[in-house]
Amino acid sequence: MCTLVLWNDNPVAKVVGRSLDWMFSDEPDLWFYPRGLERDGHGGDGSTRWTSRYSSVVLSGWRTGSSDGINERGLAAHILYHDGAIYEPADQRPTLSHVMWVQWALDQYSTVDEVLDHLADVRITSQLVNGIVMALHFAVEDRTGDSAIIELVDGALVVHHGPEYRVMTNAPKLDDQLANLARYSAFGGDLPLPGDIESPQRFVRANYFLEHLPEPADAREVVAGVLSVIGNTAVPFGAPDGDWGTYPTWWFAAADITALRYYFRSTRSPFTIWVDLADLADSREVRSLNPRDPELQGEVSGALAPTALAY
Repeated sequence: MCTLVLWNDNPVAKVVGRSLDWMFSDEPDLWFYPRGLERDGHGGDGSTRWTSRYSSVVLSGWRTGSSDGINERGLAAHILYHDGAIYEPADQRPTLSHVMWVQWALDQYSTVDEVLDHLADVRITSQLVNGIVMALHFAVEDRTGDSAIIELVDGALVVHHGPEYRVMTNAPKLDDQLANLARYSAFGGDLPLPGDIESPQRFVRANYFLEHLPEPADAREVVAGVLSVIGNTAVPFGAPDGDWGTYPTWWFAAADITALRYYFRSTRSPFTIWVDLADLADSREVRSLNPRDPELQGEVSGALAPTALAY
């Protein structure tokens, strides 16, 4: 379970934020990747390869791939869980693991249009992640406020493209989420605002509260506003879940696409940390840190240490 919110219609900054909910931690690490890295799509036989054109700051999950991040040109990219995604059948195109999709996009492209122009160049494949079959969907945003949500439905790519696509949660598919949204009074229907933590209810609440954010005075208020909406969809530790025992929110992240600043907060810590990509963009070394360290707070660009490439 996860929730993503893009605030792209305020006059100050374009900011996107998201949460990660799961039955256990994905053990995120924070990475800086420089230009010029030789990359493999980890898609098995026929995997695509590329050389990074842009530097990026990303989060990894279990050190198997990038789950969220931003590049030096102001493109942000994300993967979220989407139960029921059916991947494309095998063909002659190079393959790309779904957990490498974020890095594939951030390494090579600067706008949503560029990502979509090259989306069909590769065939996205699924793999076990930490022993789990992980079905995913994808989102990208850029400095103009453009946005796209990309799903795999019945073995085909389905793209929703435009700045109006500002909220993403999990299943069902986006067309069904939008149809459900119209049933609620704030969006033309009769139902009151829902309070559950299931994906359709979080989708409704995130849309509602995003629409009611006050005009911000500065970029900090934009980031705070986005995180406040995401926080309204979060699940506290210990909250019971019928299928998994508990299913809490482990972290929040936000990308200020305008200022090229990336924020992270572990729900095990009261502190938010951030990285200014401009301070790192010309570095030639892979760098990382453990953002779950409860002592970290504030700006941590200088704390990312040179390290080996993990995936």
